[in-house]
Parts: sequence; structure tokens; C-alpha cells
Amino acid sequence: MSQEIEVKKNMQSVLEHFKDDLKNIRTSRANSSMLDSVKVDVYGSHMRIKELANITVQDSRQIIVTPFDRNNVNAVSKGIEAANLNLQPIVDGHIVRINIPPMDEQIRKEMVKKCKEKAEAAKVRIREIRRKFNEILKKQKQSGDIAEDIFKKEEKLIQDLTDKFCKDIDLATSQKEREVLEV
Repeated sequence: MSQEIEVKKNMQSVLEHFKDDLKNIRTSRANSSMLDSVKVDVYGSHMRIKELANITVQDSRQIIVTPFDRNNVNAVSKGIEAANLNLQPIVDGHIVRINIPPMDEQIRKEMVKKCKEKAEAAKVRIREIRRKFNEILKKQKQSGDIAEDIFKKEEKLIQDLTDKFCKDIDLATSQKEREVLEV
């Protein structure tokens, strides 16, 4: 049973990482989570933008970043540019404005393609977990630690978990694709 918990925990970790990764994919609406991956060079180290500033969504097309320390406004702007999110920050006094341009059909297709690539990479990681734990099972069976019927049962359980997590990835991908394609 502990192996089942371990498999589930590893696969859940992949799913959570994948969902966090999807947040960075742009949609036509402004969303503060678009900046979650942004790191800013301040005080001699890299800090996450959330630790340095208040991030608000002005309307569906604009994000406002208000640094807690006004002296960091230019560093925050440079960090957003360096994150390669295709966003153009504008320093406006003590705040940074980010206008989210409407996406054309080409950009939408590119974002959907990114979703599918990330989904496939996540599924590959899920399958690697399956392979790893199946190898452990085979070694246990060969050494006589587990019987044939327990081996088959555990193998089926691992396959069922693999199928479940792959479906969860597909579901999250299709939801994100709908968001991206929404005009």
C-alpha cells in the first residue's frame, strides 16, 4: 500500500506542477498569475515579484504592479521584461502598468500549441513514474518478496492511476485551451 501512496504522491506532484505551468500561458484576459514566474533582481538577490509588489488587475486588459518599496519600480519593470512573457511593462510614476494586447488568431494558435506541448511533457513524466514503479514491482516479484497475484493487482493499480492522471492533464489542457481561444 505504501507504494500506491508514493505513486499517487509523485503523479499528483506532476499534475500540480503542470497546472502551475499552465497559468503562465497567456489568455486574452489580464490575470495576475501571469506574473507568478517573474523574478526580480533586488537587494542583491532574485526575488519573486509577489514578494516585492502588490499585483492587481485593473480591467480585463491591464495589470498594475505596485512595488512595496518605490525604489524598486525600475527593477520590477526589468524583471517583467526579462521573463519573456511578451509583455511590455510601462513605468508610470511609482507603479508599473502592463497592457495586455488582444491576441490575434496566430498568437492564440501558438498558445494552444504551447498548452499541448506542456501537456505531453507532463504525461511523459507520469509514464516515467509508472515505469519506475513497475520496475520496482518486477524486482520484488523476481526476488520472491511479492506473489504473482499481488504483482498483477499492483501493476493494474499503477496503470489505473496513470490513466486517471493523464485524463486530469487532458481536462486541465482543454479548459486552458478554451480560455485561450475565448475572444
